[in-house]
Amino acid sequence: MEDLTAEQEKVDSDVEQVKARRERDRDRMDRGLIANPKDLERMTHELESLERRITSLEDDEIEVMERLEEAQNSLASLTAALAAADARLSALATARDTRTNDLDEQLAALARERVPAAAGLPADLLALYDRLRAQKGGVGAAALRARACGGCRLTLDNAELAQIKAAPSDEVIRCEECQRILVRTAESGL
Repeated sequence: MEDLTAEQEKVDSDVEQVKARRERDRDRMDRGLIANPKDLERMTHELESLERRITSLEDDEIEVMERLEEAQNSLASLTAALAAADARLSALATARDTRTNDLDEQLAALARERVPAAAGLPADLLALYDRLRAQKGGVGAAALRARACGGCRLTLDNAELAQIKAAPSDEVIRCEECQRILVRTAESGL
C-alpha cells in the first residue's frame, strides 16, 4: 500500500514537471521570444512530444490510482474479516471460560460428594483406586457390562467370567487387560 502511494506521488510529480515545462515553452512561444523558424518548428515538435508524454503519464497515474483503490478495498475487506474473526475468537474464549468454570464447579461438587461415599471403604482399596485412576487417565474402575470391561472395552472370555461369577461379591476383581477394578452390575452377563 505504501509502495503504491509512493508510486502515485512520483507519477503525480512527473506529470506536474512535464506540464510545467509545456507551459514554460508555450509561454516563450506566445510572447514571441523564439524568432528563428527552425527553433520555432523544433519547439512545436517538443510541445507535441510533451503532450504525448503528459497523456502517457496521466494514463500511468490512472492505473496506479486504480491499483491503489483496489489495494485499499482489499485492506478494508481484510480488516473487516479480521475484526469479525477477533470478535468470534473473543466470543469463543468467553464461552470456553464459562464452560471451564462450570466444569470446575461440577468437579468440586463431585469431590465433595466423594468424601462421604469413600468414607466407608477400606484404605487399601481407596489407595488402589487412586493409583489406577492416576495411571489410567482418571478412570480407576469400570463397569462390567454385557461381558465386556467398560474401561478397555474388551470382551472377557468364558473362563474369566466363570472366575468372576464364583468370586465372593465383596472381592475386588480386576480386568486382566487394563488392570482396572471391575464393578459387577446386573448387566454384567454373569
